[in-house]
Amino acid sequence: MSAVPIHIDGREVAVSPGQTVLAAARQLGLDIPTLCHLEQCGPLTTCLVCLVKINGRLVPSCGVVATPGMVVESETEEVHTARRTALELLFSDHVGDCLSPCNLLCPLRLNIPVMIRQIESGELGAATATVRQSLPLAAVLGRLCHHPCEKGCRRGANDDPAAIREMERHVADHDLAQAEPYRPPVARDGGRSVAVIGAGPTGLAAAWFLRRQGHAVDLFDRHPRPGGSLRILEETALPHHVLSAELDGVMALGVRFHGGAELGGTLALAELSVRHDAVVLAVGEEAKADGAALGVPVTEHGLAADPNTCQTTLPGVFAAGAAVKPVKHLVRALAEGRAVADCVDLFLRGATVRRPDKPFSSIMGRLDPGELRTFLQHGSLRAKASPCSACAAGLSRQEAECEASRCLHCDCRSSGNCVLQHYGQVYGANADRFRAKRRPFEEQVQLGGVIFEPGKCILCGICVKLTELAREPLGLTFVGRGFEVRIGAALNRTVAEGLQQVAAEVVHQCPTGALCFASDREKKPGAPAVLSRNT
Repeated sequence: MSAVPIHIDGREVAVSPGQTVLAAARQLGLDIPTLCHLEQCGPLTTCLVCLVKINGRLVPSCGVVATPGMVVESETEEVHTARRTALELLFSDHVGDCLSPCNLLCPLRLNIPVMIRQIESGELGAATATVRQSLPLAAVLGRLCHHPCEKGCRRGANDDPAAIREMERHVADHDLAQAEPYRPPVARDGGRSVAVIGAGPTGLAAAWFLRRQGHAVDLFDRHPRPGGSLRILEETALPHHVLSAELDGVMALGVRFHGGAELGGTLALAELSVRHDAVVLAVGEEAKADGAALGVPVTEHGLAADPNTCQTTLPGVFAAGAAVKPVKHLVRALAEGRAVADCVDLFLRGATVRRPDKPFSSIMGRLDPGELRTFLQHGSLRAKASPCSACAAGLSRQEAECEASRCLHCDCRSSGNCVLQHYGQVYGANADRFRAKRRPFEEQVQLGGVIFEPGKCILCGICVKLTELAREPLGLTFVGRGFEVRIGAALNRTVAEGLQQVAAEVVHQCPTGALCFASDREKKPGAPAVLSRNT
């Protein structure tokens, strides 16, 4: 039979007879979101996030067969708004955090739950990679960070929060003790160069991230050695050998340091702009006084830079950190370095310049006592490691592993692999737009290692269809009516009893992590993602 030609957003595509609009769109490389779609299950059309517009009507693309001459609108603002609304309606009844509170509160976006699980299982090499790929100057932060992450730790509602900073320090110190400390990967050289002025925390972080993004980086400072305000700290607060080792790590990535180079003295901003593709001003609080001499407008706090792009009014010149506004904490100064590096990277690639979006997360909020008890089942009852034992030498390996075991693991098992979370980020969904009072958090631990969290189930029907296709003796089905509908096994049997043959397949294809294995908490980075189900 001849192919069926249709038009999607003005582009013609020919599909086989009987194929859907969704299949046609994917032939064109369009990423139409789907949550309830799986080829072997046929069209379920329950999630309605794959909407397109045909003949003035919004319809689910997974359930509409292509017909000759069909004209489809897929990537218009109207269609995107409809998809966003569909996602927000699904989140309105969603009970669970995509990211744990500690993860959300880390300005440098360290995946704290993953680090903790790696420490608990004795995988210090993996924990080192997790820490070092997010944190510049990790061993310094492990001593000086004001640890906002610990303020969000749910364990603190029961006794004491997990000692996250001390565990981070343990990992970083272990790494520095190796003959060859870990070096995070650096992207291929893109042929662009950046001058970073100021080798304090913000400048160091900017240089570190820019170098890792594949740009050549020259780091200038008026002092003979890098470190800025970190060099004036007492040895008891920050041992000199720790700072030196961390600075060596920055330079080992290929950052070129030039000491004794003062902007307005031996350095001219105009000359730097000619020699480099971009310039980052991270010169600290003195920028307010020197701004006029540099030719950069000044506000009451420091250099004038767009808060959304870090750009000054000078072409290709960016500013960040205390040079722009007061920054009280080290981790926030480093985070400002990351933000300006991301903006410069976009600028050099010719993309729209803006600060990176915050990671998307549905937020459950405060737990009631019963919900907290559910989470406490995942953590040991040990007391927090004594601060006194951590002051001089830091946590021992045994202490670090014991402290890690106190974590409640309140992040979602499928975070990073969840289709709902992914498209919530892509479409800028507001998870709270339609949310009223949430229902209680519930976790059903089944025999065989399957965990079912009903609050994350979107009733897509994939698990029901897969058990039907596999001819499961009992299988799963929709139980109840109206707003009380839920997924379960018939005859009041357990979910595990309904998954005798295809548990692994059902867990893998669940788009939200409502069904998962307890061992998924130990899933290693790089494991197959649930997102692959849609490709």
